[in-house]
Amino acid sequence: MDFGLVLQTDPPASAVVSLMKRAERNGFRYGWTFDSAVLWQEPFVIYSQILANTQKLHIGPMVTNPGTRTWEVTASTFATLNDMYGNRTVCGIGRGDSAMRVAGRKPNTLARLGEAIEVIRDLAEGREAVVDGNPIRIPWIRDGKLPVWMAAYGPKALALAGQKADGFILQLADLYLTEWMVKSVREAAVAAGRDPAAITICVAAPAYVGEDLTHARDQCRWFGGMVGNHVADLVSRYGEHSGMVPEELTDYIKARHGYDYSHHGRSGNPSTDFVPDEIVDRFCLLGPPEAHIEKLRALRDLGVDQFAVYDMHDAREATIDAYGQHVIPAVNG
Repeated sequence: MDFGLVLQTDPPASAVVSLMKRAERNGFRYGWTFDSAVLWQEPFVIYSQILANTQKLHIGPMVTNPGTRTWEVTASTFATLNDMYGNRTVCGIGRGDSAMRVAGRKPNTLARLGEAIEVIRDLAEGREAVVDGNPIRIPWIRDGKLPVWMAAYGPKALALAGQKADGFILQLADLYLTEWMVKSVREAAVAAGRDPAAITICVAAPAYVGEDLTHARDQCRWFGGMVGNHVADLVSRYGEHSGMVPEELTDYIKARHGYDYSHHGRSGNPSTDFVPDEIVDRFCLLGPPEAHIEKLRALRDLGVDQFAVYDMHDAREATIDAYGQHVIPAVNG
């Protein structure tokens, strides 16, 4: 199993670079950041420094979207980083929750997202693609390589990931939901004539190593609120008891009352007091190293290829070190 580190690009950028260097020293192979231009610093600028200060770490957004940047700019940016540092980038992409909503726009449609996945990948790998009705190609790209991994929750999005994406990003670590969603993605891949085993499965969730579960839950409760945004969208689209979305994913948002993006992805988020301990325990990895190892082995048995640690709490360095010293060696033998 591969391991990734997920950070927000809060200033100073040097701290983000330092944590990514620390992650690589501890056996992490991927470095991810949020991508929301109003809430955090511009990630692609920081990626250049991360790549320059690491040797093998693969870097990408978790996740960008097809609405805040034109597709040829996204493709050219990835291709430039790859040309400078070797093919060490991954394009994580989704509809755009915080990035679009904070700017007063709606998240992108799945149709637009599906088109963008193919166009960005084609352009970044040197092939011609049609953008706004015009066929274009980036002429300087040679031997380009850009895997595009899609974040998804709902049935239509999961199907799209199976049909078009190189990887599937699931932002929660609940075993039941992981099994259900991975199965949905793979079935869609088969229906599209693709090899389901060729789709990389990445689960991303907060991890907090320590014996004090009460404190760990409070530090990671924000994640249930963030996931709740997506669940609320699903419920509004399909209905609370439609059968399209598991009840396990919808029950906990009944007490949800709005969401303040100024605290998005941060511990102590006041918009997440509706998230019960049970959801925090199911969605995250908490407790001593042994508890993390047990759950990671279960995720691996479900077909998960990478676990990406959301490291947004008061023990960022300690979590990276604990994974490097105890968790990663145990999981990977």
